[in-house]
Amino acid sequence: MVRAVAVANLAYFGVEFAVATSIGSVSLFADSIDFLEDAAVNGLILFGLGWTLRARARLGTALALILLLPGLATLWTAWGAWRVGHVPPPLPLSITGLGALAVNFACAWVLADVRHAHGSLTKAAFLSARNDVIANIAIIAAGGLTAVSASRWPDLVVGLGIFAMNLGAAREVFRAARTEHRGESPGSP
Repeated sequence: MVRAVAVANLAYFGVEFAVATSIGSVSLFADSIDFLEDAAVNGLILFGLGWTLRARARLGTALALILLLPGLATLWTAWGAWRVGHVPPPLPLSITGLGALAVNFACAWVLADVRHAHGSLTKAAFLSARNDVIANIAIIAAGGLTAVSASRWPDLVVGLGIFAMNLGAAREVFRAARTEHRGESPGSP
């Protein structure tokens, strides 16, 4: 399951990154980098599933830090877009967001059953897919709002929202990894 999610994320990264760079969209750029991060996270999860609880906890801590990388790239891209004042074309923004929604919804569906099976590792994979579904709905909405307003704000706000979601997911995964490191069950208080 996790392998299929990793491959799907890597494949759509290429699609979304190409569109994001061609239309200058902050939100699509942030989401495309997030697809690449999700592919890496899922690859690391596959690698670490057979490890001891402590080793998985260390990997979970590393994954929490990895979850922050797309957010930092988003902040940099948002700053550049703000300075230039670019408004991305709404139709490719929404269509690409719709494709990303389909990929991420399928990934979240696949991972929902195993999100608690291996503590912070599978929690990281599920939270990434879940957050991506939410982000993709926001990207589609940003395309609609951009079409109506001809403003750069919807794209910028959604890009910064993706940053905030990645920050929250990183915090949740870090907490689960700390719990594992102490040798407790990830679901215990």
